[in-house]
Amino acid sequence: MKAVIQRVRSASVTVEGERISEIGGGLLILLGVAEGDTERDAEVLADKIANLRIFSDSEGKMNLSLLTVGGAALVVSQFTLCANCSHGRRPDFFGAAKPAAAEELYEYFCNRIKMCGVTEIGKGIFGADMQVELLNDGPVTIIIDSRELKK
Repeated sequence: MKAVIQRVRSASVTVEGERISEIGGGLLILLGVAEGDTERDAEVLADKIANLRIFSDSEGKMNLSLLTVGGAALVVSQFTLCANCSHGRRPDFFGAAKPAAAEELYEYFCNRIKMCGVTEIGKGIFGADMQVELLNDGPVTIIIDSRELKK
């Protein structure tokens, strides 16, 4: 399971011209579910993200977590994070989990990050054509792979 997390001042998701979800300050989480991912991947990743100290303290140092600042999370499924670009010029997505399994783990991740203590969670619509807007704060963008966390 891969996540691209971006510290944001605000973020929103629009589907078919309708804004379906938005948050103020917190994290935009683009989540890619790979073939072979399990609930354990979601648990490890959710815990890491909720507690990752990437928000500034009073001295301007990245020393506070999403939980500490009471920030929100906007979670958007993004199978393209599982792209293989090693051959040719067109990526393949064979490494992405099948839609039914991916949606189940996406929902599990969203529930799990809530269980970690994140009280405000926005979501995209799994499998929809979404437009995501954000105001990146910093900018701070970090890529996390659950398989590396489990080592």
